[in-house]
Amino acid sequence: MTAQLIDGKAIAAQVRREVEEGVAAFVAAGWTVPGLAVVLIGSDAASQVYVENKVRQTRAVGMRSERFLLPADTQESQLLELIQQLNADDTIHGILVQFPLPPHIDVSRVISAIHPEKDVDGFNPLNVGRLAAGLEGGLVPCTPLGVMRLIRSVHPDIAGMGALVVGASNVVGRPLARLLLQADCTVSIAHIKTTDLVRRCREADILVVATGVPGLIRGDYLKPGATVIDVGINRVRLPNGGLKLTGDVVFEEAASIAGAITPVPGGVGPMTIAYLLANTLQAARSAAGLR
Repeated sequence: MTAQLIDGKAIAAQVRREVEEGVAAFVAAGWTVPGLAVVLIGSDAASQVYVENKVRQTRAVGMRSERFLLPADTQESQLLELIQQLNADDTIHGILVQFPLPPHIDVSRVISAIHPEKDVDGFNPLNVGRLAAGLEGGLVPCTPLGVMRLIRSVHPDIAGMGALVVGASNVVGRPLARLLLQADCTVSIAHIKTTDLVRRCREADILVVATGVPGLIRGDYLKPGATVIDVGINRVRLPNGGLKLTGDVVFEEAASIAGAITPVPGGVGPMTIAYLLANTLQAARSAAGLR
């Protein structure tokens, strides 16, 4: 391996320390302790683990966290009513509804129901529009914020660099492309149906892959010295029946070509929760009329 390993765990720990210091200063100034509400519907095991981790980390930085565990047969109207109650609660500054939702609930209605100033996922259409228009004050999706922090740990100034985002989801790819554009990168977006993907990858100084396709990007796809951020977290079955976490990039191949690369696990994953905490603090500051 020749590439620099980008340690997402260490960088996420630094973000959490920054949030903890910010929370302490906010409370010391006389403001209400920032509060995050996490809503989980059903008993999906992976979602339960995610929620517990979010609650634990929220409390560890000095913020309040409330869990709302609802049965799988909860009606959409009941969920929307809970969201409106949380919107009206001045002690709750951030609202997160854990996805996926049961099929009988319309995700778009739930996202739109969360007040934009409490939308710590950054999915509400108003926040999406603010980001697209380059306006300040909106909440931005957590994973793209984390990816930007990882990139800047290698390149403090990315102006003028060529960036390719492989994956065009509203959760990662599209908001990340807008953040990179705001940082004066020359940005392209590709996806799994892009016909000249290899050529485009070989031109990128910064390559971010978020497709959910294990091993999509091989080592010979890369520009030598490129910075590679692998957002994919895929569970692949091994011949012995066990499961292995792997990314969208063939790590062993890419690490011999890239200049810097994130591992899976331990790269982007920890950054997502770290920036959920940062967004909750930002929401509390905004509610207090602070920048």
